[in-house]
Amino acid sequence: MKTRLIYALLVLFGFFATVSCDKKGENNTATTNHNEATAEDLSASDLINNPNTANPEVVTTGPAPVMSFEKYEHDFGDIKPGDVVKHTFNFKNTGEAPLIIESATASCGCTVPSYPKEPIAPGQSGKIDVQFDSKGKTGQQNKQISIRSNTQPNITELTIKTNILQ
Repeated sequence: MKTRLIYALLVLFGFFATVSCDKKGENNTATTNHNEATAEDLSASDLINNPNTANPEVVTTGPAPVMSFEKYEHDFGDIKPGDVVKHTFNFKNTGEAPLIIESATASCGCTVPSYPKEPIAPGQSGKIDVQFDSKGKTGQQNKQISIRSNTQPNITELTIKTNILQ
């Protein structure tokens, strides 16, 4: 009796799995055909020129912002455990369009960047303030700050370093 019940359940499970797979296959085929038709209808002039693309082959046209830093790395040297240190990275928009910073994030919660929220006009300067809290850390520390903006490429990396004495 148990064997028949198990067999019946397996047959039902196999049936439902087969039906589900067939429907997924039909939907995928329909989607693929739709996408192929859409791609054929597009010409090269229809492509969007997005300066924030990850594709290095895309060539941007028109004015663009350029975020130029005085330096991309800062070494605090030796500090004591528990010290909180700060550094300001100065930059200038050397491009021809307003620079907009979307975000600034650090590789660790012990590092907190702050950045201007308003657009930086061409020729104008700005600053990224970075605070590092050494509490609970020892030895060599390297932290990265990633700045996402409307530049090409759209991610700029800054680095802070320090040695926390024991």
